[in-house]
Amino acid sequence: MSDTNPLPAGRVRNTALICLAVAAGMLGLAYAAVPLYNLFCTITGFGGTPMLASGPATKVLDRTLTIRFDANVAPNLRWRFTPETPSIKVKVGETQTVTYKIQNTGDAPATAMATYNVLPEIAGSHFMKLECFCFQENTLRAGETMEAAVVFFIDPAIADDPGMADVHDITLSYTYFPSKNGKTLDASAKQ
Repeated sequence: MSDTNPLPAGRVRNTALICLAVAAGMLGLAYAAVPLYNLFCTITGFGGTPMLASGPATKVLDRTLTIRFDANVAPNLRWRFTPETPSIKVKVGETQTVTYKIQNTGDAPATAMATYNVLPEIAGSHFMKLECFCFQENTLRAGETMEAAVVFFIDPAIADDPGMADVHDITLSYTYFPSKNGKTLDASAKQ
């Protein structure tokens, strides 16, 4: 006969609770990953995410950059989206406003939200937005057109960033996606 000592019931219960807690924690982290990543990008400018500024720059430098504007629409959204100009020259620290024209070319109302980024990605932490149409959903009736603006400046701290010394052009890119309650919908989702 073999001598077997069954595990005490308390030990089995504790092991099961630990396994359950680890599984719940992993599930929670999976759900939190995207919002935490978005928060990280918003705070640091990582991945070309423009920063949100609370006020204009305190100084304007002589350095001039070309800012290009890229406007896109997801294939499942029947909107036309164009900037008033394809590019502008701007002094570092100077507040600028650029207007976009947005038109619903479909035959039904549509709600959409713009995602955005900056290229080169390293410039994201220096691209400061004061106001932007991209902060909320926009709903347009069939055939309706609206104008919307982005107000921004390039942070004078760019002059102290050695990685930005050879950057002369920055592209601000937007893409409109169908959305509902502030969340963009999957490309295959119906409106």
